[in-house]
Amino acid sequence: MPSLPFDPDRRRALALAAGAALLPAAGAVRAAPALDGPLTLVVPYAPGGATDRVARLVGERLQVRLGVNVIVDNRPGAGGRLAVQQVKRASAEQNLVVLGNPALMVVAPVVFKDAGYDPEKDFAPLAHVHDYEFGVAVGPGVPVREFAHLVAWLKANPAQANFGVPATGSLPHFFALMIGEAVGVQAQIIGYKGSGPLANDLIGGSLPVAIDTFETLLPQHQGGRIRILAVSSPQRLDYAKEVPTFREAGFPVEATGWNGFFAPAAMPAAKQKAISDAIRAVMLEPELQQRFRSTNMTPVAHGAAETAKMLAAYRAQWLPVVKRSGFQP
Repeated sequence: MPSLPFDPDRRRALALAAGAALLPAAGAVRAAPALDGPLTLVVPYAPGGATDRVARLVGERLQVRLGVNVIVDNRPGAGGRLAVQQVKRASAEQNLVVLGNPALMVVAPVVFKDAGYDPEKDFAPLAHVHDYEFGVAVGPGVPVREFAHLVAWLKANPAQANFGVPATGSLPHFFALMIGEAVGVQAQIIGYKGSGPLANDLIGGSLPVAIDTFETLLPQHQGGRIRILAVSSPQRLDYAKEVPTFREAGFPVEATGWNGFFAPAAMPAAKQKAISDAIRAVMLEPELQQRFRSTNMTPVAHGAAETAKMLAAYRAQWLPVVKRSGFQP
């Protein structure tokens, strides 16, 4: 199997550190390298987003743990599917893993006639490292301050049941459909090309309701430009205690997204285990957990077996919702 093409003009590969940065912390003892060369963490999106931050935080510590250079390689395109397709084709000799999420590892293979990969056959789960929540927010022109008030307002104004989401086919898209179904209105999904344009329309008043990741909505909520009415986590978040959960608001549903590392099926089992064990070990480090929490990200330290179990439960929860929606890109 040929190696993945490398285009130097794209300058997409970025070594997290070099030279002295590869040395372990003072007093630490490092075993012989578990890999035979650098490890590449493929991020299916452009630099700057939450997925990219997760990869860089984990990569910094993996360098020390594994004793090899770790590279974060951003490969945006086709909503992230391009990167997953490329990693799928990696040979057994390549130290290449991808950071995946529900949109890529659960939803896309169902809604696209040919996503170009089968997440269950073509990939092995290595580690679940990050969870995130969703929030429902309204713009300044919507006269509600609680989720129950939004339900009443939507029932009284069904023509206003326009839910903005950062992308069609994303988890917020199907979460919005669930809310519309529970409320008893026909939800009209308005897909945007990212969270930025979505927030602009919500703040500007041309969009009444938005569903996005909570950490994305939070700065605008804290600035008083929008109002988050509920969060999809099991309990209130420590950094936003004023926002109730959906269960507290009378809507019995929980929903979280996640980021996890996946290896191509061609990677030898011993190499998969070495990488999986190393990722879990660094995610248990108190310093790394604190760095996650300092940016309102929830760290998770699950290895391969726990990640596989989580994926099975997640697919059982969401695949019926996705299929029932009839959504086609």
